Amino acid sequence: MKLTAKQIFFVTLICAALGFAAWTFLAAGTKTNSRHGAPFNLVDDLGAPITDRALQSHPSLVFFGYTHCPEVCPTTLYEMAGWFKALGPAADGLKAYFFTVDPERDTPEIIHGYTSNFTDRVTGITGDPAEVQKVIKEWQIFVRKVPTADGDYTIDHTASVFMLDDQGRLKGTIAYGEEVNSALAKIQTLLKSAG
Repeated sequence: MKLTAKQIFFVTLICAALGFAAWTFLAAGTKTNSRHGAPFNLVDDLGAPITDRALQSHPSLVFFGYTHCPEVCPTTLYEMAGWFKALGPAADGLKAYFFTVDPERDTPEIIHGYTSNFTDRVTGITGDPAEVQKVIKEWQIFVRKVPTADGDYTIDHTASVFMLDDQGRLKGTIAYGEEVNSALAKIQTLLKSAG
């Protein structure tokens, strides 16, 4: 069957698109083997200094959210608490971090009270708004303030939990609302890869 010039053009276009998609996938896969994020100087939920070095020497779960969040953040922290409980002693070396995307309202005291309502296994992180914005940018987190009718605001933000190995390398994500057995299987794989 002879192809017309128009058909050849569309076949070429499709092949180029598929090639670009494959390149993007391979590039993203390569990125998972390098350290994720960038250096930062913030404070934890007890007011102590914390840097990017906290994300090394153990596997970590990292989530970006805020304490005034109406649904995604409390649901995710509740699920995290459940993962730690289900994994038991197998997760002793696993750490979890809750980076605020709302440092103007989330002081160390507020973020500590918030995370500790769910579990004592999650460390809240806040600090200077400019430094927080730097982390958000480096992690490529989507954040958008949404004004409310009463003059306040909510924040739309990335809802995935990031999984880092003991070298601080991104190994995957857990989607918001992901089925519990799937999430636990991913975490177990992460724990096995630590070493």
